[in-house]
Amino acid sequence: MATDFLAHMRIVPDHRIPGMVTYPLDEILLTTLVGVICGADDWDGVEEIAAGALDWLRGYLPFANGVATAQTLRKVFRLLDPKALEHGFAVWAGSVRPLAREVVAVDGKTLRGSRRSDGTGALYLVSAYATSAGLVLAQRDVAEKSNEITAIPELLDMLDIKGAIVSIDAMGTQKAIAARIVEKGADYVLALKGNQTSLHDDARLFFADPAAKAACARGADFDAGHGRIEERLCRAADAAWLAERHPEWTGLRSLVAIASRRIDKRTGAESVETRFYISSLEPDPEALAAAVRAHWAIENNLHWTMDVIFDEDRCRTRKDHSPVNFAVIRHAAFNMLKADKTVSVIRRPRIS
Repeated sequence: MATDFLAHMRIVPDHRIPGMVTYPLDEILLTTLVGVICGADDWDGVEEIAAGALDWLRGYLPFANGVATAQTLRKVFRLLDPKALEHGFAVWAGSVRPLAREVVAVDGKTLRGSRRSDGTGALYLVSAYATSAGLVLAQRDVAEKSNEITAIPELLDMLDIKGAIVSIDAMGTQKAIAARIVEKGADYVLALKGNQTSLHDDARLFFADPAAKAACARGADFDAGHGRIEERLCRAADAAWLAERHPEWTGLRSLVAIASRRIDKRTGAESVETRFYISSLEPDPEALAAAVRAHWAIENNLHWTMDVIFDEDRCRTRKDHSPVNFAVIRHAAFNMLKADKTVSVIRRPRIS
């Protein structure tokens, strides 16, 4: 996979002066990728690991001048074009697995370690995650969480999502985003909250009506773990009436309510929460509930792994384009480790 990854990275321009380059860009990318896979979370760690693996690295590329120093790595990643790197990554990731009927979860995450000393400027990264395959498909960096709305269409445009089901939290429940998903031949499951006032109110009032509740298709499931018992009831209704009230929502076909009842095993305390969704899928409660559950994989599997295994929030790389470019390499490392079927979970060795 590393060779294929480097081939797709050839679209990334090298800003350095031709003929004055000691360490070719493909060697720098491979050096960083191997360092991150082996546990490095800064440039000194990358150099240390790669220097110890030089003979192995030469099985892929010449490395005529050895491994680039941490200072060189730092300078190159600060200036690389992040959009080109993100695009090359998306093309590579999309070539690994077809997305037909895959639930593609889209969500954002703040890279806290990229925050400047004055407490500002933390990078916010929006990612697309194939929940069944467990692979990152694309990422797009934005300056602030509020810019997620503009980043999501750009993220989707990097992907061939025909036949997929795209799930997004309430921040991304926007008319233009729903339309873009349908235009690209995919379906959507979008969360409703207060930011979509009229839609959210319509959904809440509809499911509060006893006659409407009785007419809904229903599905239930049960889960026990993490010290709690959870029962989930999914109700799905045909949304033709809602589409007439809100014709600007392209492809709207179903309205969904999922009521979760949680019981703390230790204390017996109960809590109930009802969440609402709109979807371009048919009102099939089992399929819709499965898509909603799948969405949480981006938080529980991807974001958790980035923080706990890759120490992403502690990475202090924060100058110029370095944070987002380093994040691309982390996502590439994540995908390669997930694709390695010789281990059941990602466990990276830590450098001393």
